[in-house]
Amino acid sequence: MDIDEGHGSRNADKGKASPIAGELEREDVVRRTAELFGVLSDPTRLKIINVLSRAELCVGDIAKTVGASDSAVSHQLRVLRNMKVVEHRREGKMALYSLRDKHIKRILEQGLGHVQE
Repeated sequence: MDIDEGHGSRNADKGKASPIAGELEREDVVRRTAELFGVLSDPTRLKIINVLSRAELCVGDIAKTVGASDSAVSHQLRVLRNMKVVEHRREGKMALYSLRDKHIKRILEQGLGHVQE
């Protein structure tokens, strides 16, 4: 393989690259998407997302379902909330968690489907 292959501009076809460059997402969008994928890279968080894609639950029920401690789940939920993946609402003294929107559920389903092919 040539050391410039795929990396240098010496062999680049500018006729193909120029239109594509104009279609790419803004840098801040790419950065936030990378952060989202980083958050989704943790197995416990993926389990929590999977559970919340099926039902709205409190910390104790999530912990029991994913096999983690309440404190570990609370920590992961805080990370997911900060990334706007999950949201919560109060019902009396209890906080009930759910996915913030259907995008995350679709990303999870797509990822699981991809791996199972």
